[in-house]
Amino acid sequence: MSKPTILTGIRANNDLHIGNYFGAMLPLIDMAKHHSDEYDVNLFIPDLHSFTTPIDHSQLFASIMNNARVYTAAGLPLDNDSINLYRQSYIPAHSELTILLNNFTGFGEMSRMTQFKDKSGKLGDGQISVGLFDYPVLMAADILLYNATYVPVGDDQTQHLEITRDIAERMNSKFGELFTIPEPVAKQHEFFGKDQGLRIKDLVDPSKKMSKSDDTGRGVIFLGDDPEAARKKIMSATTDDKASVAYDKEHQPGISNLIDILALLRGVSPQAVAAEYQGMERYGEFKSIVADSVAEFLTDFQSRLATVDDAAILAKLERSERAVSEIANATLLRVQKAVGLRAQ
Repeated sequence: MSKPTILTGIRANNDLHIGNYFGAMLPLIDMAKHHSDEYDVNLFIPDLHSFTTPIDHSQLFASIMNNARVYTAAGLPLDNDSINLYRQSYIPAHSELTILLNNFTGFGEMSRMTQFKDKSGKLGDGQISVGLFDYPVLMAADILLYNATYVPVGDDQTQHLEITRDIAERMNSKFGELFTIPEPVAKQHEFFGKDQGLRIKDLVDPSKKMSKSDDTGRGVIFLGDDPEAARKKIMSATTDDKASVAYDKEHQPGISNLIDILALLRGVSPQAVAAEYQGMERYGEFKSIVADSVAEFLTDFQSRLATVDDAAILAKLERSERAVSEIANATLLRVQKAVGLRAQ
């Protein structure tokens, strides 16, 4: 890879939902297509990150492959050699570089990570793993192995990007120019745009974002949902007692969330949807419109997913894994020599 690198990924465990699809996956694919002439784009499946919180291990391998299938059904071009699609665990350098970087990362630095505090606070003591604590170092290895300059990050990942930069600068200061330091968060937002897509909220509790880790699934529209089941979820969505369809996230978060969903499905702005249905007093009527659109989207998407060529996907994965392994192994060897594990 002679071009600079953009790197990003979406975790493989659990079924993806429409928030993942419209808020992350489609923008990533559009970004990859747009930048592949000037950049090598690494869209990786971070399957090692799947272990940081409790999962059903019997479903992980199927989830990994489904992740790749969904990318393909969403429009990822498999014939573009500047766009790499690969599985993190198939590149052993990710794990080995993490072990090395751990020894140049402070316990205090990891303890201050907001995501660790938030996620560990939701788990019992027996469920908080060292892997969850060490997640940012593995993410640093993911980035630094490929000399990635740009890494699109949401607000919940900005700390992890900054600790990646800190680790790289620390190593470079001690051992020479080992790593390309990714651009800071402000430059990342300047390059990709601050808003990487609307955050769809939970249908039952619109104060929180839709999450694929939701235990009940009642407030989440999964890509694998039966269209009729999804329709019922929309019809049961929490709204309010104002009896007026309006885009007001503070005072009418539930109805505003449904407006966001319809806007994404139609490819228009929420303001345009709100203007179209301004003054509609019967929420059931508006919910039915949104429910029909969601069911139609799922029917179409699932039809495309069913026609995806698994052999072509596997060939793309293996081709990309061979290509990125060369870069990752070269970076790892450079670090191994610097720290004294290999002869200079």
